[in-house]
Amino acid sequence: MTIAVAIVTFDSAGPIGANLRALEQQLDERDELIVVDNASHDGTAEAARAASPRARVLEQEKNLGFAGGCQAAAAASSAPLLLFLNPDAEPAPGCLAALRAVAAERPDWGAWQALVTMDDGTAINTAGNVTHFLGMGWAGRCGYPVAEAPSAPEEVSFASGAAFAVRREAWEALGGFDPRYFMYGEDLDLCLRLRLAGWRVGIAPAARVDHRYEFSKGGRKWYLLERNRWWTVLGVYPAALLLLLIPGLLLAELALLAVAWKGSWLKEKLHAQLSVARELPRILARRRDVQALRSVPAREFARALTAELDSPHLGSLARSAPLVGLQRAYWGLVVALLRRS
Repeated sequence: MTIAVAIVTFDSAGPIGANLRALEQQLDERDELIVVDNASHDGTAEAARAASPRARVLEQEKNLGFAGGCQAAAAASSAPLLLFLNPDAEPAPGCLAALRAVAAERPDWGAWQALVTMDDGTAINTAGNVTHFLGMGWAGRCGYPVAEAPSAPEEVSFASGAAFAVRREAWEALGGFDPRYFMYGEDLDLCLRLRLAGWRVGIAPAARVDHRYEFSKGGRKWYLLERNRWWTVLGVYPAALLLLLIPGLLLAELALLAVAWKGSWLKEKLHAQLSVARELPRILARRRDVQALRSVPAREFARALTAELDSPHLGSLARSAPLVGLQRAYWGLVVALLRRS
């Protein structure tokens, strides 16, 4: 199966050369290689052309964000398999071959990721991402030794956008990443929409990329994470699940205000809340479109979610024993009610 590899860049002149050179060694004759440069200021487009004459470099007049850049790359390609790869995520030998193999072996998988490593391949960055029922997502097994990664393809809650393979058929049916997300959470949103439409999502651990990973906690990131989380919950969750979660979601907002205050991002949290309230008509219009494609019951959709709140980025308050016990009990009740409905 031919593959279109798409890399969205913004001031990525440093890592893009090694990334493209590693890809060049793995591409088949009919594969496509596209770099979407989001108006970089550091000569990224020139560096990409120098590193890979084969690459098609699409220079944008403004920053479209990761989601918008991926949309531009998908529209400019025709291969039946798309791979979105971060510019600082270098593919190991055999990565593309392993991703292609999954396309043939798992016809019910709409999207899957490579095993993303860090620290020069010695530790896991993500072995499949985790989704809490409140809509938060994070990298699964981050920091674990690579030896603890899965040994064979398996399902995961959602695939990481750092090395994200998706069938064009599924991408086009669901509209791909929502460009309104700009960045952060678009991979979670699309994977949940894929699940809602009956596709499965997984990881191909034989495909590896090494990511120069560093979690940035800037205010803009917290704003986008929280705003996009609510876009996903309100737009994608089936009605039966959403209704049962409303009390928990509202109580969680109070707890998150305390977490945000302690973490010095309260202003961004309040900004995200205001943005969601202001954009609610657009969110509900999007919800109608998303739910029109639903083919699985709410109880099946809920299998992708968890009550475990082990994200390393929310602080100790979010992981306090009373709060953890309460949300586990609450989620257990929600799942039981969904099974009975």
